[in-house]
Amino acid sequence: MNWPTVLSFVNLFFGGILAGIEIAVHYGFVMPRGLLTEGVQVRLRQSLVLRLRVLVPAFFVPTVLSGTAVAFLDGAGPGFRVRCAGMIAMSIWIAVRGIATVRINSATLTWNPESPPQNWRASVEHAEHFHIAGVWAAVVAFASFLVAAALSQTAR
Repeated sequence: MNWPTVLSFVNLFFGGILAGIEIAVHYGFVMPRGLLTEGVQVRLRQSLVLRLRVLVPAFFVPTVLSGTAVAFLDGAGPGFRVRCAGMIAMSIWIAVRGIATVRINSATLTWNPESPPQNWRASVEHAEHFHIAGVWAAVVAFASFLVAAALSQTAR
């Protein structure tokens, strides 16, 4: 097994888990939040932010690094364009997270669950419009990396 193949599997592992985290957080925790009281919603959000600010980078960084490495090592062979599409999707994910969700997540940690700011719901809803784009960017990146790996493997 050569380095591009090994790195491609590493990329698929980390990219798949990142996409899974994004889907689980958005559709499992964020979407049904309206069922909870205000204080519980804020506590849940704070708890998620504290855990995910460590967990997400642990999967995001290796995804980007391995995807970039495979693109360079594998060259312009089969799957290169699809892998580049995956890297563009990862760039969109980075932009969405950097512009919209990091700011609200940082602010969330300062909120008092018993007395959150008056505009907290509007702030969260505004960020969620961007968050869904980040979720699907991660999914598209993983799917692109998967197709690229399949194309590269069938060519060998």
